[in-house]
Amino acid sequence: MTAAYSIPLSGPDVTQREIDAVLAVLATPQLSLGPRLPEFEKRIAAFTGAKHALAVNSGTSGLHLCIRALGIADGDEVITTPFSFIASANCALFERAKPVFVDIDPVTLNIDPAKIETAITPRTKAILPVDVFGLPADMKRICAIAEKHGLAVIEDSCEALGASIDGRQAGRWGDCGVFGFYPNKQMTTGEGGAIITDRDDIAALCASMRNQGRDDGMGWLAHARLGYNYRLSDINCALGIAQLERMDGILAARAQVAAWYAAELAALAPHVIRPPEPPAGVVRSWFVYVIQLPGGYTAEQRNALITHLRGRGIGCSHYFPCIHLQPLYAKSFGYARGDFPVTEGISDRTMALPFFNRLTQPQVNTVVRELAAWLAANTPGGRA
Repeated sequence: MTAAYSIPLSGPDVTQREIDAVLAVLATPQLSLGPRLPEFEKRIAAFTGAKHALAVNSGTSGLHLCIRALGIADGDEVITTPFSFIASANCALFERAKPVFVDIDPVTLNIDPAKIETAITPRTKAILPVDVFGLPADMKRICAIAEKHGLAVIEDSCEALGASIDGRQAGRWGDCGVFGFYPNKQMTTGEGGAIITDRDDIAALCASMRNQGRDDGMGWLAHARLGYNYRLSDINCALGIAQLERMDGILAARAQVAAWYAAELAALAPHVIRPPEPPAGVVRSWFVYVIQLPGGYTAEQRNALITHLRGRGIGCSHYFPCIHLQPLYAKSFGYARGDFPVTEGISDRTMALPFFNRLTQPQVNTVVRELAAWLAANTPGGRA
């Protein structure tokens, strides 16, 4: 079918300010490890209220460094969610530790704190909650559990820059937090991420390990420990600085798009389940706009809806497939369908609609109109 529309799933918000910032760096001899790196880190720290911020080349790299900085290694266990981008579990595998999954809350789609303690064993070293789709996990309960059992907390806030709980920014609740700046995130550095922490020891170790294991004051060819090239260039940092300067407007634009969707989708209830309202005191930072088809619809029908919308030129995607059912995890750990029923049921019925800063209200109306037309022709449990 010839596409009737051209509405992408996502798109970065890059203005002349960002272009000028990048060109200014390109006109200097310091494309990496120059002055834009510490400036970007200072601004991230100020924005989040953290003592330290360390820029890295991806959110995945940031999570890996946090695992290493906390001494998590062979045979250790890290409790996390199976409903996330796979990096939040893979970061434990990088150090031969084991991600231990806990099912999710069916409303928030974040890890269910009520199920965490039963998963704790003598090998458990940390809890790694994920702020799924920009809605902070229940960090107060999670941190209380961690303190009770002497566990570290790594907050995966890669999708939640700008979110908060009682005024405290996402990423600042545990021992360390990580953000991602891929082009579909709230702000972008092209590729990139950042670690935030108030702990001096974590900051020092992560700073060293991201730069081939060098410590402050060491020569270029001196290495204190095993490290990696997880650096973020000044080109990327300049882009990030310009994005941060517009952050209030960026967050407001995304909230406006979400409000348009909420208003339009209200007429489709109960055939469409909208993202949940945040609990009292919680501010969501909109990353993606993910809806659910209600119980009774099958994964095959969800997939048929995605195919229909794509055929009409509307970008959309299933979001997220279960981590524990990915071939790597099923083969390595023997996971099978039925192990985490809440996650599996949600995963079968969720899909991301087009969502980005510059999405227009008429485009939102078009997406919802096409969605409504498909729903009118397809009943739960029937054939798509």
